[in-house]
Amino acid sequence: MTEAPDPLARLGWDEHAAGAWAAHRGDGNVPGRVAAEHRGGYVVLAAAGELRGELAGKLRKAAAKDAMQKPAVGDWVALDVHAAAGTATIHAVLPRKTVLTRRAAGRAAAPQIVAADVDSVFIVHPLDQPPNLRRLERYLAITLASGAAPVLALTKADLVDSAEPVLSAIRPLLARIAGDRPVPVHVLSSVSGQGLDELDAYVARPQTTALIGASGVGKSTLINRWLGEDRLSTGGLRDDGKGRHTTTHRELLVLPRGGLVIDTPGMRELGLWNADESVPEAFADIAAVAEGCRFRDCTHAHEPGCAVVAAAAAGQIEPERLDSYRKLVAELASLARDRETAARNRARKADHRALRAYYKDPRTRGQRD
Repeated sequence: MTEAPDPLARLGWDEHAAGAWAAHRGDGNVPGRVAAEHRGGYVVLAAAGELRGELAGKLRKAAAKDAMQKPAVGDWVALDVHAAAGTATIHAVLPRKTVLTRRAAGRAAAPQIVAADVDSVFIVHPLDQPPNLRRLERYLAITLASGAAPVLALTKADLVDSAEPVLSAIRPLLARIAGDRPVPVHVLSSVSGQGLDELDAYVARPQTTALIGASGVGKSTLINRWLGEDRLSTGGLRDDGKGRHTTTHRELLVLPRGGLVIDTPGMRELGLWNADESVPEAFADIAAVAEGCRFRDCTHAHEPGCAVVAAAAAGQIEPERLDSYRKLVAELASLARDRETAARNRARKADHRALRAYYKDPRTRGQRD
């Protein structure tokens, strides 16, 4: 493991971070990590401690054009530290090891980074609720696309007689999605302590773990245990079965045992953004059958010679799973169209700006005449 000063080691400094920092060594800046983003700026952690961060002008302009260049919670960044004021200017985002991304809310095609530079992603689901397999598929697809390792955490085991009904429902899904890469599954209870010790390896230095899941599933309870104190608010379900939002923003927390964890607000829906390659991986069984389709761009809906439709008719593919696959593929196709539209709009605006500048420039007046 790459040696680092203890303050950086406690922030998750590893070989990837050290390699990413090489391009900035000697430029007068220091490495730091984004702990939180607020409307007025950032909270960053560095060897100098916790600092209030703001974007340098050049980075702010780049982030306005491309949301992926905007610092996100978990990112390693290059800082110009003003120690006396307790502030820092963020000049660059280091190349990311992993990035968990979803489509931002709204009609515009834009990404939203949920967490960056994480080693594993805990997909948290309570055992006292029936598993939403379609939602789990989506969580897994986006986690696989991030490059991080997915881990399934089944909480609230003390509220059910047995975890087996939920495990039986999700095992076929995990087998199809993981293939030769098993997804660890942990049955947990914060009341009895069942399974909690199994999680220690995920939150040991220099590991960084992110937790995703709907509100009220037990994410904050897990983090409070790792912190050793009730720092985060916890909340169960409302009378309508929906979770109470106890976490309102993403935050990177340094744990006493040496690892780090990123808490995220409850998310029922995750719009795809960079899951193009992970959809075939998450639906490897359907992707394999699709190799036999007559047309390469088959949508598996109405085309003649569709091997997927034939397999579904023969009972080899579950109708619900095929429907989920079709929805994800359609969403990716829609996203691709939105990206193309956004790119054309940006190019058109750039052309308009260049044309206005041309006509306003007195140096070109004679050329126009």
